[in-house]
Amino acid sequence: MEPLTYTPMMQQYLAVKAEVPDAFLFFRLGDFYEMFFEDAIQASRELELTLTGREGGLEERIPMCGVPYHSAENYISRLIEKGYKVAICEQMEDPATAKGMVRREIVRIVTPGTLMDGKLLNERANNYIACAVEVGDRYGFAAGDLSTGELHVTWLDSSADRLADELTAFQPAELLAHGPMLERLAALPMVASVPRTDWNKRDDEFVRGHFAAGDLDRLDPAARDAVVLLMTYLKETQKRSLAHMTEIRFYETDQFMTMDPFTRRNLELTETVREQTKKGSLYWLLDKTETAMGGRLLRRWIEKPLFSLGRIEERLEAVDKLVGRLIEREELRLVLREVYDLERLVGRISYGSASGRDLAALRRSLEQMPAFRAACLATGSETLRRLAENLDECADVLSWIQAAIVEDPPLSVKEGGIIRDGYHEHLDRLKTASREGKTWIAGLERQERERTGIKSLKVGYNKVFGYYIEITRAHLASLPEGLYERKQTLANAERYITPELKEKEALILEAEEKMFGLEYELFCELRDRIGGEIRRLQKLAEAVASVDVLQSFAAVSAANRFVRPVVTDGYNLVVEGGRHPVVEAVMGDASFIANGTRLVRDDTHVLLITGPNMAGKSTYMRQVAVLSILAQIGCFVPAERAELPLIDRIFTRIGAADDLIGGQSTFMVEMMDIRVMTEKATERSLVIIDELGRGTSTGEGMAIAQAVIEFLHDRIGCKTLVSTHFHELAHLEESLARLRNACMAVKESGQEVTFLRKLIPGAASTSYGIYCARIAGLPDSIIERSYTLLNVFETKGAEEQAAVLEAAPALADKRPAAAGREAERAEPSRTDDVSVPAESPNALGESEPAEPRADAANAPAEPPRASDASVPAEPTLPDGSAEAGAVQLSLFAEPPAEPSPSRKADAKLQQLADRLRTADLINMTPLAAMNFLYELKQKLGEADAKAGR
Repeated sequence: MEPLTYTPMMQQYLAVKAEVPDAFLFFRLGDFYEMFFEDAIQASRELELTLTGREGGLEERIPMCGVPYHSAENYISRLIEKGYKVAICEQMEDPATAKGMVRREIVRIVTPGTLMDGKLLNERANNYIACAVEVGDRYGFAAGDLSTGELHVTWLDSSADRLADELTAFQPAELLAHGPMLERLAALPMVASVPRTDWNKRDDEFVRGHFAAGDLDRLDPAARDAVVLLMTYLKETQKRSLAHMTEIRFYETDQFMTMDPFTRRNLELTETVREQTKKGSLYWLLDKTETAMGGRLLRRWIEKPLFSLGRIEERLEAVDKLVGRLIEREELRLVLREVYDLERLVGRISYGSASGRDLAALRRSLEQMPAFRAACLATGSETLRRLAENLDECADVLSWIQAAIVEDPPLSVKEGGIIRDGYHEHLDRLKTASREGKTWIAGLERQERERTGIKSLKVGYNKVFGYYIEITRAHLASLPEGLYERKQTLANAERYITPELKEKEALILEAEEKMFGLEYELFCELRDRIGGEIRRLQKLAEAVASVDVLQSFAAVSAANRFVRPVVTDGYNLVVEGGRHPVVEAVMGDASFIANGTRLVRDDTHVLLITGPNMAGKSTYMRQVAVLSILAQIGCFVPAERAELPLIDRIFTRIGAADDLIGGQSTFMVEMMDIRVMTEKATERSLVIIDELGRGTSTGEGMAIAQAVIEFLHDRIGCKTLVSTHFHELAHLEESLARLRNACMAVKESGQEVTFLRKLIPGAASTSYGIYCARIAGLPDSIIERSYTLLNVFETKGAEEQAAVLEAAPALADKRPAAAGREAERAEPSRTDDVSVPAESPNALGESEPAEPRADAANAPAEPPRASDASVPAEPTLPDGSAEAGAVQLSLFAEPPAEPSPSRKADAKLQQLADRLRTADLINMTPLAAMNFLYELKQKLGEADAKAGR
């Protein structure tokens, strides 16, 4: 007995499936796309389809499921959204005329990065597919959008951080890479959920012939490789023209401001952190564009702010003129509302998937171009004037469409009725024959009713039997014998034909068949003809989109009282009355408190901000960054006056977050962010760090915070905003020449605290954390207990500090000379040429002046403080933090002399008096006040007993 084999059709299926092992194969069988084997099992689960079986030549039935071909797009989109690929296999022959097995081929592979259907795409976001390669010591990077024809290309040094920056800016829907590069991409958290394809196939001959001569040769080898791999992938998966992707838009990363993924996320540029929605983001505020392509361009501008003073000034000049001319701006907006998505229309035309309605939309858009040009000229802007004068309105393309396409074409190209009368002579004759035939049939119904006297007689048509005469059974008796030829019997009627009716039917159907075929042929000819002008249409779309974004900037600026910033190539950043534009917009009628910023070369590089929770520190720091971004995308800024320098990079460390997948704690994530800042920041950078040093013990946190601040101040000199709850760091203003303290103002009234949201000079003394806990709704018992414990902790700290002050002179006197020599040896010598900071650590690890200040020569002597150099190093608590005021004895030092009992008692009384003077009685609850007084009374009695009183 011969072994069983698959049927010919299943063998054909398996052969085609072998071409696309990583994709669902939609195999066309009649009116359905069928899936078999594992594809069927998985598709039935993902799409909730019924899983059936089919005989395939073996004993077991083959798993099978399918979807109707006319509704396949819905199922394809659901699979694409889940990150899968779908290969579409069509019948390449008519089953009725094919000899033997119908030939089938894959006509397209749909992937997340190659979508073309407008229903599956976000009209205001690009759908990029990106490719990364490694060549030598460089990375090549290319990002293309098949739906619009964009192709952006660059090269990078072999840095995963820089690659992550570019990937975050483009937010690709699909990634291509091979080998080690694919592994590097998989390790980047911002693309962990992006579908990745292992791809290393290249068709250099095709790619070189696809672009203009020399285009590839002008690229860096790494960038060229990325283009070759990406275009080869698109050719292999799409299997059709890519004529709309013939311009390589090469850019260098230093042409734009750089932002890492965390900075983009923290500043909420295109989506919010919490809900990950557009509303509440900077993009949401600025998006007053009238076209979809304008909305996409606005997103790209926000993701990549300019680092070119000339280009920024061109945009600001146009916005300035548009802000001041409301009537002209509104005229421009009205014109733009009539313009469709030219970029994606052109993409579908080139791709060969455009419909008659797409060409009608292109016609209506091109009809607006004369008015668009006039509106640009009317603004008085030099930037828009140059754009209008160089505008190609594509009037010839418009005339082609106007001559050929009807005003309101049908949805399907193959249904006919898409070509205007008078466009093609032979087509007009076919249309006349079809119309006359249908007119004759309409007259036949009236004629036969009069002839037979049967008023319900009707003439109908279906695709199976053609035209027929239908008479109900109730009137059959009235029908003369032999008048008609019976064709079909129904339950309550009979259908008939006549020789003359069949003759007319043949003429009509022949005319319609030829007419539909000819119309489709003429439509394809027109579509291909327009496809030859793709580059002109793309340039027109770019111009329209740019103007749309500029008018959007103007509309937002005028509505929200923004002002034109002075953008410079210098260092100084000076803002008067600055506001966070998004927070202000969300607040609505509530008044936003404006704050200024002054970071200038010879005075302030670092702003150390202390103050309460909920007082607006984070909002203020984000505000400074957002104003810089607004200026460098060419938009006005929310302020009374703004002088803003070109910023090459913005770094932010805002908010706490663990990297659970990477196994890193909040503190480790923060330290890694700080590492990137210290490695990449330059003098032109803006660094923002919120709550520096949290996540570890108090002592270590303060030590790291101070060290980081000193490094940014002394080594880099970048503009830096740091917020912290370590109020002890306020002393850095004395030792770092270009650091200034600032805090958020607070108004206290009884037990109520009002956060004024106003930044003022100086350092804060408390963070009002317990008060914020009360606002958050914690139980009163927790709040009361927290205040009680706070008083205990602060009292303990005051007592220990007093003890240190009391013991310090004795310790200083009895310290052996050897200890001083050991301290000198412990201080590291400088071997580099980095400038010495204003203060250097002494032998005890505390700050003391490296050299006397000029204004300190005649200053009176101050009493010693806990932070003075004469105080020994502090011991650490179990959590690793320094125990304030405690004395650390040297192992070899003699113990201090024991104070007399009376001296101890006097010191104790002084401590109690100090504690009473500093107690916050107003904010104490009655119970806490009673406990406080009872505790003081007890300790007062103990002091009296020790003194013998």
